[in-house]
Amino acid sequence: MNVRLLLCLLGLVGLLTAPARAQIATVASPSGPVPAGPYLAVDVATGEVLVERNAGISWQPASLTKMMTIYLVFEELKAGRLQLGSTLAFTENARAKPASKLVLAAGQSVTVEQGLQALVARSANDVATAFAERLSGSEPAFAQRMTETAVRLGMTATQFRNANGLPDGAQQTTARDMAILALALIKDFPQYYSYFRTQEFYLGKTKVGPGLKFLDLYAPYADGLKTGFVCASGFNIVGSAVRDGRRLVAVAFGFRRGDLRDEFLVRLFDEAFALKTGGSRQKVWQLRNGGNGPAMVLPYGECGTIRYDMPGDAVWLGTYGDWRAAKNVFDAGQARLGTMGSATLGKEYILPVTSNKVTRQAAIIADLEPAAAQKLCADYHARKSFCEVKKPGDFMAPFSGFWR
Repeated sequence: MNVRLLLCLLGLVGLLTAPARAQIATVASPSGPVPAGPYLAVDVATGEVLVERNAGISWQPASLTKMMTIYLVFEELKAGRLQLGSTLAFTENARAKPASKLVLAAGQSVTVEQGLQALVARSANDVATAFAERLSGSEPAFAQRMTETAVRLGMTATQFRNANGLPDGAQQTTARDMAILALALIKDFPQYYSYFRTQEFYLGKTKVGPGLKFLDLYAPYADGLKTGFVCASGFNIVGSAVRDGRRLVAVAFGFRRGDLRDEFLVRLFDEAFALKTGGSRQKVWQLRNGGNGPAMVLPYGECGTIRYDMPGDAVWLGTYGDWRAAKNVFDAGQARLGTMGSATLGKEYILPVTSNKVTRQAAIIADLEPAAAQKLCADYHARKSFCEVKKPGDFMAPFSGFWR
């Protein structure tokens, strides 16, 4: 009897934990199998689902929440109750939100248009709260309007508790629902959608950005939308791309690194664009929501740490004042690898390095075959340019070995 009871209990435990295990599974990447959460790709014109896995499982939206904040700002603009040149003031509550944010001084303000740009290029939490207070009087009231709008759009498993996506266990969505929101943004506000392409903008003399790296990775096809990250949900993205006159939207949740997330989205779009649509596939709104979650993608002991978990050697090409400069150096290094006949190119790894409260960006070509890494650095040295080969074990916080 005791054995039977034990087996029954084990069976119940298995049933209870199976949905959580199902949330995370491996997907292919150039550096090997990568753990990932739910994902799907949808044809915008027909609503047909081209590729999908666990798209109805509950997840924390993180800064993807700002897509709904932006949707409501677009509604106000379209109705004439708000103008792009209007002033967006910041209360002390808005200014106190944690980063990412614009860090405005007391009494300082931006325009509504700058606020929209900041939500995309900086994912500014203070700006999201400022919009919430401007449109609804308080963030809780605005969150209620967000949830009501989600219901109206058919996002049947989405609940919002704030305007910015900061961690809240009650704030939930699904990949299915976020795809529906992306479709609504594209179809309902074509006159404003271009804000989701914002890479950078100037606030006075200060450049704010960079925005969505996916826009560069999948150029010239990519045209928006948004990324999001909290520890529980991992790195998430909703993207849109137009290719041969056909627009698709894709959603991917639950990655442990932002670069792997972006890389996977490019592969997902390539796979989805190769599939045909003719009206016979299941529509995104026909997918069923349901499933436990969200998974804890990054336990809090690991969250916020920078990890180099790629097996190959890396080539460090110097450390620069901002991400864009480091990315340009990385691109030049990749091009040099190509001209040298390298069979495979490396992976982008822009590493933030801080010294004396100053942060710079190290340009690194990651996950190279040792021979290719040595050959590239030899070429740089012959041209009297800086280059160092780094091993995986060299990537240890606080990364002082990458300051230059």
